[in-house]
Amino acid sequence: MKEIVEYTDYRKYIQDYYDERKRCSAFSWQEFARNAGFSSAVFLKYVCEGKKNLSIGSAGSVANAMGLAGYEQAYFVLMVSYAHAKSDKAKRAAFEERCALAKAHKVHVLGDEEFDYFKSWKNSVIRELAPHMPGAKPLEIAKACKPKITAAEVSETLDFLVKAKLLKKDRNGNYHQTDKAIKMAPVEAVPLAARDLQRQMGEFAIQSLNLPLSERVMSGYTLGLTSRAFERIKKETEDYYRRVVAIATEDDETEQVYRLNVQLFPMSERLGTGKKCVSSKEDKNEKGCV
Repeated sequence: MKEIVEYTDYRKYIQDYYDERKRCSAFSWQEFARNAGFSSAVFLKYVCEGKKNLSIGSAGSVANAMGLAGYEQAYFVLMVSYAHAKSDKAKRAAFEERCALAKAHKVHVLGDEEFDYFKSWKNSVIRELAPHMPGAKPLEIAKACKPKITAAEVSETLDFLVKAKLLKKDRNGNYHQTDKAIKMAPVEAVPLAARDLQRQMGEFAIQSLNLPLSERVMSGYTLGLTSRAFERIKKETEDYYRRVVAIATEDDETEQVYRLNVQLFPMSERLGTGKKCVSSKEDKNEKGCV
């Protein structure tokens, strides 16, 4: 089996443990469950299939049954804690503890850098800004950011971006992007961190309402949709983002860093009727709902 710190899903770890024991012996789900203190012979099998959940209280017993001790047992319990945390705050805490535990034992956790990148708006802004300010000191970059940050924050962010291989620094001290665009990796904790970033950017979007119209674009529609229409709009939005990124990466130069937000979210419960509303745009020309 792989080292436990290479896992992010406790169900997958239990299944791999069972498969390995089964391959080498007459091990059974019944024996496994008995060793872990469960009365149901198939409980752990159902856990692996996603039909049952392992509680935090029983995680230690299962870890003992698998022969885990020390940091390995702690890591397994943290995987369970992360999977069943009731809030984003609790999930973040479990993920960060898991990463810290892995780092302490010299193991890289998939998604660690990605998680850290999406935690703060400073990473994406400075990644765009620094390469287009050759020779600039951290203080100069800090003054170019909106909102303003400190030179120390810029230095810390640049160090992280270089370490994460999102920027590279040449012999003259100038920064260059390793890739023109970044796509979110399919790691379970990354969308969690991305939600934090979206909250931060959403707050900045509200603040931007004070900017003159010549410096911002902001409008919205209230739509009555079917599930089919919703899925089509999601697909259209993904295509739109691809076209926007293609336009943005055509030029090697940057004059200013912008943030583009697009939101589509429900503002009512699901209705049982077949009625449909035409769009109502929040600008000077409003349409009615029929």
